[in-house]
Formats: sequence, structure tokens, C-alpha cells
Amino acid sequence: MNETALLIAAMLASGTPLAIAGLGLLINEKAGVVNLGAEGLLLMGAVSGFAAAFHTGSTLAGLAAGGLVAALVAVVFGWLVIWINANQYATGLAVSLFGGGCSAFVGVAYVGQKLAAPVSWSVPVLGDLPFVGPALFQHHPMVYATVVAVIAAAWFFDRTRAGLVLRAVGESPESAHALGYPVRLLRLAAVACGGALCGVAGAYLSTVYTPLWVEGMVAGRGWIALALTVFATWRPLRILAGAYLFGGVTMLQLHLQGMGVQLPSQFLSMLPYLATIVVLVLISRNPLWLRQNMPASLGKPFHPNA
Repeated sequence: MNETALLIAAMLASGTPLAIAGLGLLINEKAGVVNLGAEGLLLMGAVSGFAAAFHTGSTLAGLAAGGLVAALVAVVFGWLVIWINANQYATGLAVSLFGGGCSAFVGVAYVGQKLAAPVSWSVPVLGDLPFVGPALFQHHPMVYATVVAVIAAAWFFDRTRAGLVLRAVGESPESAHALGYPVRLLRLAAVACGGALCGVAGAYLSTVYTPLWVEGMVAGRGWIALALTVFATWRPLRILAGAYLFGGVTMLQLHLQGMGVQLPSQFLSMLPYLATIVVLVLISRNPLWLRQNMPASLGKPFHPNA
């Protein structure tokens, strides 16, 4: 019973950075912009977040620094693809490569460094409950903040005027422009917000989840977060469910190793990515369903003077 509670707790903690990054990428794509640079943004957030937390002793400062640095990189990406009309896919891949190289260079001084021991968190009363307490109510506040943020995003897109306008920009930027909405600025704001969330996800990995800095520590989570948007069919609440699913698969490999299951470690390590491929293959079997849920202008440039 205790092992099950620990597995659930590990699943929630592991899925949190995927949910944060997935939510950021969903915001981008709701506005019609595809950002394949998520892996690089997470790495930039991770190294800058660790550096800030290391020098200030504040995890909150680390999360803020990670979000800010990744947002700045995302703004540059947004300027290139929205104003210069650079190819979104090629530019996103360039951001991913840049983030990997830059984070490795900046992080050389922090390899082997450690942050202060993380503070134990527990929800009063609920955290003391048997089974449920260790499984659900003894997490870092970011775990709960992520759930609140996803619910708020679902409400924002479905119930607010600003959310509907942003969705209109992703569906038909020409129509939104004809109605007087600043399509380019709205897309840039969405890209900056999405980049900030990716940066926070990276900073969470290096300051809360690990907490340490190692080159390439994101380990493909940016690509899984990209797959999550398709898995969720661009719906925020499904992002959360998918993130916990993939987080559970990630933790399952460690759980199986702890139980002494005789499987090659390489096979166990590839389980999260194998699960990602399987899910995408299953979803892709119904392309009509995908087209009905995908923003109509996703990945398409917009020329206001055309």
C-alpha cells in the first residue's frame, strides 16, 4: 500500500513539468504558432533557474528566473516567425539546438553544485491521512499551482472574451485582423507566455524535482510536451491527464527496477518515449478527428498587408 502511494506521488511530481510545458505549448498553438524549440526553452529555464536559486538561495527566484529567460528567448523566436515570417518549424528546431548548446556552456560552472536540501511540504490535516496523504497532499506547491493553472486555462479559453479572441487568432487570423484585433501582438504575447511556462517547467526540474544541474537533464521532456498537445487534442484538462500518464510511465521504470524486475535498463529508460509513439500512432488513426480539434491556422504565417 505504501509503495502504491509513493508511486502515485512520484507520478504527480514527474508529470508536473510536462503539464507546465504542455500548457505553454498549447497556448502557443491556440494562437496558431508551432514552437518546436520547447526542449531548448526547458534547458534554458533549467540552467538559469538553477543559477538563480544557487546564488540567492530562493527556489522562487529560480522559478522566476527560468521563466523570464525562456520568455526572452521565446520573444526572439516570435519576432522571427511572426514579423520576419521565418519558417516556424525550422526556427523552432534552431531554438532547440541553441538552448541545448547555450545551457551546456552556461552550466559548466554549476555541474556538481547542489542546492540546499528541499523543504518538506504537506497540506495541513490532509497530509497526515493514511495513504491519501503521502500520495496526494505532501507535494511542492508547484504541483498544486499547476493543477490550478490548467483549470484556469480551460476556463480562460472557453469562458472569457480574451480567450475566445486568442482562439479566433489561431483559427482565422485574417478574420480577427479584419475585426480590428492586433493579430501579431496577440501571437507574440501567446509565444512569450508559452515560453515562460516552458522555462518554469525547466526551472522546476533543476530546483525542485532534482535539484541539481546536469547537461541535457531535460532528457526529451520538451518533445514529450509537444506530443502532449496532440494527445490532448488542444484541450487544457487533457494536457494534465496526459502529463500524469507519461509521468507515471517514467516512474514505472524506476518502480520495476526497485522490485527487481529483470529487464534491460535501456528498455526501461525508453518506456516514456515508446509510450509517446504508441499514443501518437493511435491518435493519428483518426485524422478527421484531429483536424476538427486542431486550430485551423496552426503553423501558417499571417501577412496583415496581403
